[in-house]
Amino acid sequence: MRLTTFTDYGLRMLMRLASEPGRAFSTADLAEEFGLSRNHLAKIVQRLARAGLLETRRGGGGGAVLARPADQIRLGAVIGLLEEGQPLVECFGAEIGNCSIERQCRLKARLRSAERAFLADLDRSTLADIALPAMRISA
Repeated sequence: MRLTTFTDYGLRMLMRLASEPGRAFSTADLAEEFGLSRNHLAKIVQRLARAGLLETRRGGGGGAVLARPADQIRLGAVIGLLEEGQPLVECFGAEIGNCSIERQCRLKARLRSAERAFLADLDRSTLADIALPAMRISA
């Protein structure tokens, strides 16, 4: 299974926030630290905030912080959220496309089962398990 860059960046950001849970990180700081697009990170922050995983603060000293302790944030749930709308295969999407074997396909059910197992296995770990050390990392 291949994760999107959206999910990759989101996980990196969450790992960094978990390393210093009391500190608010601006998207500009995170973008510079990781060498990523500030606009892309802002979209990730919005999605995570809407889902209740992050709180955002405005003004001086503002930024994003974890909305709950890292040991209460399951990785499978985070990946499921960040990968939302990104089907594993075309036939899982809203528009099935031009699959000529849709009616006889036995693979689809197995792929769905594998996807559920993948996320369930990740749910055995929390963000606390993968938090970065509390130090500035380089890009």
